[in-house]
Amino acid sequence: MRTAFHPSYLGRCRAAVAAALLGLAACPSAGAQTPAAAPVSIKQAFENYSKLDAHEKLFLHLDRTTYLGGDMMWFKVYAAEGTRQRPLPLSRVAYVEVLNGRQRPVLQAKIELKQAAGHGSFQLPATLPAGRYTVRAYTNWMKNFGPEYFFRSTVTVLNTFAAALPADTVKATPPDAQFFPEGGSLVKGLPSKVGFKVTDQAGRGLAAEGVLLDKQGKQVARFATLRHGMGQFVFTPAEAGTGYTAVLKLANDQTLTRALPAVYEQGYVLSVAPAGPGQLGLSVAANGPAAAEELYVLGHAGQHAFLAQSLRLANGQAQLVLDKAALPEGVLHFTVFNAQRQPVCERLYFRRPNSRLVIEATPDKPQYATRDKVSLRLATANGAGQPAAAGLSMAVYRLDSLAAPESAADIRSYLWLTSALRGHIENPGYYLQAPEPEAEVAADNLMLTQGWRRFRWETLLAGTPPALPHAPELNGHQISARLLNKATGAPMAGIPAYLAAPSRVVRLYNGISNPEGLVRFEARELYGPKNLVLQTNFRQDSTARFELLSPFAAEHAEQPLAPLRLTEQNRAELTQRHLQVQAQNAYFRKVLGAYAQSLTDSLAFYGRPDERYRLDDFTRFKVMEEVMREYVPGVVVRIRKGQFYFMVVDNGNRTIFTDEPMVLVDGVPFFNTDRVMKIDPLKVQRLDVVTRGYLHGPLTYPGLVSYTSYRGDMAGAQPDARALVQAYEGLQWEREFYAPRYETESQKQSRLPDLRHLLYWNPNIATTAGLPQQPSFYTGDEPGRYLVVVQGLSATGLAGSSSFTFEVKPAGVAQTR
Repeated sequence: MRTAFHPSYLGRCRAAVAAALLGLAACPSAGAQTPAAAPVSIKQAFENYSKLDAHEKLFLHLDRTTYLGGDMMWFKVYAAEGTRQRPLPLSRVAYVEVLNGRQRPVLQAKIELKQAAGHGSFQLPATLPAGRYTVRAYTNWMKNFGPEYFFRSTVTVLNTFAAALPADTVKATPPDAQFFPEGGSLVKGLPSKVGFKVTDQAGRGLAAEGVLLDKQGKQVARFATLRHGMGQFVFTPAEAGTGYTAVLKLANDQTLTRALPAVYEQGYVLSVAPAGPGQLGLSVAANGPAAAEELYVLGHAGQHAFLAQSLRLANGQAQLVLDKAALPEGVLHFTVFNAQRQPVCERLYFRRPNSRLVIEATPDKPQYATRDKVSLRLATANGAGQPAAAGLSMAVYRLDSLAAPESAADIRSYLWLTSALRGHIENPGYYLQAPEPEAEVAADNLMLTQGWRRFRWETLLAGTPPALPHAPELNGHQISARLLNKATGAPMAGIPAYLAAPSRVVRLYNGISNPEGLVRFEARELYGPKNLVLQTNFRQDSTARFELLSPFAAEHAEQPLAPLRLTEQNRAELTQRHLQVQAQNAYFRKVLGAYAQSLTDSLAFYGRPDERYRLDDFTRFKVMEEVMREYVPGVVVRIRKGQFYFMVVDNGNRTIFTDEPMVLVDGVPFFNTDRVMKIDPLKVQRLDVVTRGYLHGPLTYPGLVSYTSYRGDMAGAQPDARALVQAYEGLQWEREFYAPRYETESQKQSRLPDLRHLLYWNPNIATTAGLPQQPSFYTGDEPGRYLVVVQGLSATGLAGSSSFTFEVKPAGVAQTR
């Protein structure tokens, strides 16, 4: 598993793998191969493909699942690799969005990742309509594999300014029933297992029972749902084509009628089932000419191929018995290939992981008074009880009738299960926590009805390198733009382009447009709101215009959202929540919105200049030409055809560059020196000169002249009118979570109301092996039951979560141990 690679390395790796796969495709036909040749080819093709796919996952720990308009939403981002769930420090940026019911973004942020983790926040607008919203997160690299691969979680937002309770926010749709033949197909005369699921409009399972009827209306099978509206049944199709119909009866006496998938005259059927104590059996059946064929079975979990074996059919039957204990943990894929190396059956199987992070979280008291100190003990261990260091995040919030803690995602079930399946998974934690064998049966039904693969076998086996247009952001945020011809709109290739954001911290990013006119700028340390300036050297090319591309994904996965239904019984809690938010914003607005700005390197991108002039150290001239001529010997000022030009002294070669240098004002390139000469020198603090050729990305500058103003506003100068100047939000500054402390008696007697719903949020708790952490915080003025949720991931891929509740009683009522 490669944890990081440069895009140029990716290109070389692609070429090597493409050559290897094309070599495989050029082998003799399957009929001429020895039995061992095809299996090696398929396995090798899979492994070669996996080398190009840095299998990256994101998980978000959200502080709560229910918010009010005006609330702050806090979150922690965990980045992990997809096979062993270890932290994956590949990408440096995560994209987090809040989407409404129409899949439109209402909030977006770019979160910096450091060592596979990051954290951020959203200030929810007070005007945000009540309803269910989807929070999703992904990296630029993850966009290569589609929105189904993004992290997604559902939250509820309530708008307490509305006079009436919100109506249902999701249009009512009838229940749905779907049927999935095991292995992919129903084949005439071959016993087949069929998985099914019955769901409501939000993807939640519904209880149902039903019968399967043939064309003549004769009953051939009966079935009933088990956990989460799923189940399975077995029958043998007697005829090919369509004609089998399932009739289901729901708990409310509603009837659904659904046609089963078509039955094939010939084909293959794969069955996966227990074969004895500690054993798993794979059975393949086929009819017609394939009844004596040699097949190939490949098993993989994530990027690891754990099974590669030939399987000879005898009288249309073959079986393979595996030791369950030797299988990898998590979601396993079994794929059967025919003699022509075509995938003919596929089945998922879930082996519940034993590996886990055990988080011991205990309070010092069972209950507390208002404005009382809460001290916790946090320790982490592996499943065997041995201490294990981990990075944790913790939230503490009040439970009420509006909170829905059971809907919160937990990191262990997400990494091991949810992220490997397509669509909505109801209560994923159940499959890792419920007792066996009940959970095993439920997981098998889930595997039958909800599969997903990150690639197409046809593409992989054809030797085609995967299309990966989105490179991982290894060093920082990548800003993409397209250069188009102003007159024709056609892409312009091979044009040097420049991006800058005016600032006293001098940063300049450049690139050269590719054949599609696309240019990428690796914008390191670009934080907060900026005004970007994108331009070409207009003296060399004045026909280009820019289109700044959004880094956020435009595609969306289907995400069923449950309707929001509130009754008059919720009005008291809504009123209480409203008072809490308004009190917090009224009395603590400044501290609630405070940012902890990251320390950035104030050194300019070119490092220490060869010459630096602090203009206050010299005689102050009122004209820039006098400044340059009088005390900047490294720059020669010339006038040609009535225009100013600079030439920088090349000290390395003891000559003068014949081409113009790169001239910057607060980091913004100025290609018209006349504009620079019109700047008021009294607004400029310093001038840097690089008296040598400077290599910057793909470009080389014949010297460099950089002006820095006192205010970072380009000293009032304006970039060329042909430049694109556009507002842009860089990486999000980190907000500091604020909570009052009541360490002294005077603090406890403060008359400021403390009506916090969220008592505590800490995204950066690190435990060490054998040394527990002891975080502490204070309760507010709100009595009630509070939930503590802790989630975390170790460096070895152990994931876990823990939660407990404690009571807060009014002062004088609380009893301690």
